[in-house]
Amino acid sequence: MPRDNTKVVPSAGRASENHPTQQRFECAMPLRWSDQDINGHINNARIVTLMEEARILWLNQSAAAEGLDSFRCPKVVASLNVEYFRPVSYGPELFMLLDVSRIGSGSFTVRYAAFQGDAPVFSGSTVLVPLDAVSNAPVS
Repeated sequence: MPRDNTKVVPSAGRASENHPTQQRFECAMPLRWSDQDINGHINNARIVTLMEEARILWLNQSAAAEGLDSFRCPKVVASLNVEYFRPVSYGPELFMLLDVSRIGSGSFTVRYAAFQGDAPVFSGSTVLVPLDAVSNAPVS
C-alpha cells in the first residue's frame, strides 16, 4: 500500500472531451525488492500491478471519501496500455498521478503518469467498465 503521503491535487490544463478537468490523485508507491527483474529494474508486469494498486487506492478509498461512491461498484478492466520511457529502479520513490481522462456511457478511462525524481518513467491508461453488483452485467 502507498505511504500516508497521498493527496488529491487539481489537474492542470483545460477541459476537453478526452481530458476533463477534475481532481488528480497523487501517491507514492513503495517498490518491493521482489519487484525487480534479472536486470535490476522493476519488472514490466509489476508496473501493471503498481498501476492497479494506485487505482484501487484512489477509486475505493479516496474517491469514495470525496463523495464519489459510484466509483466503489465492481469494475473490470476492458483495456490496458502502458508506455515505458525508462527503467524504473528499485530505491528511489515512485510517484504516480492518476485522473479520469474520459467518461463514456458504459466505461471510463483512468490515466497514469509515473515519475522517479523529476524523470517520467512510464504513462498508461486503463478503460474500466462498471458492473452491476447483483447481475455482474455492465452498467450503462
